[in-house]
Amino acid sequence: MHRWLIRMLRVIPIWVLYAFVAVAVVPVCMIVNPARSIIYRYFRERWNMRPFKAMLMTYRNFYLFAQVVIDKFAMYAGRRFEIDVEGLEYYNKLANAAEGFVILSAHIGNYEIAGYTLHADAKRFNALVFGGEKGSVMENRNRMFANTNIRMIAVSDDMSHLFAINNALADGETVSMPADRMLGSRRTIGITLLGAEAHLPRGPFDVATMRGLNVVAVNVMKTAAKKYTIYVTPLTYNHEATRTEQSLQLAQGYAAELERMLKMYPAQWYNYFEFWHTS
Repeated sequence: MHRWLIRMLRVIPIWVLYAFVAVAVVPVCMIVNPARSIIYRYFRERWNMRPFKAMLMTYRNFYLFAQVVIDKFAMYAGRRFEIDVEGLEYYNKLANAAEGFVILSAHIGNYEIAGYTLHADAKRFNALVFGGEKGSVMENRNRMFANTNIRMIAVSDDMSHLFAINNALADGETVSMPADRMLGSRRTIGITLLGAEAHLPRGPFDVATMRGLNVVAVNVMKTAAKKYTIYVTPLTYNHEATRTEQSLQLAQGYAAELERMLKMYPAQWYNYFEFWHTS
């Protein structure tokens, strides 16, 4: 199916698939997908929306997520999008420095597009990815990254990805990882996001503080049908504090940036599980 989708996107306009999912796919998902109740509560409880508006926003969330998936395969098919970057100078400064640095991402917007835009000329860019991805997705990513300096590190049950991350940072490379979902270890840091308690995986923050590295949050948000904006935001922490306090400061800074993005793009939240603690 993935290969057929790529072939289709080489010959038909993207808007045709947008229209198809809007009328034939999203309504079905709204009926059969249990994630609808999670996203509905997200709009009701985090944004205090009335029931009807929360329902409309749930539809919009599903529809935007479908567009993000289509856009990903459109990139595989050779299509290009207009990309704006806020904070590019700071990213380039880190990318050209001798020491490695850490990029923290989230399941909002369409982060994968960052890999096709932010250059990795001076040092290798290592991206931590879910090890259970479909073979066709990994195949196309490898093809897209064939002539770049980007390597994907798949999360593995034997935790060998941790050694790959450590080696990459020791060699002064860049490591990118999501910081809003559990990947392997269950150790967490409690934060407040959109006025409610939640927990983030501790690992990404500990990886950065263990070596005293620079950290940036990178979020790629869909701003128009064929346009994205990449936001590169430095995250700071006190290098003289204890390691525990450093990781907490980083987690809080990351949560603050995540909240800033969600206030700008509330419909582009794609964590389809119970993220917040409920009483």
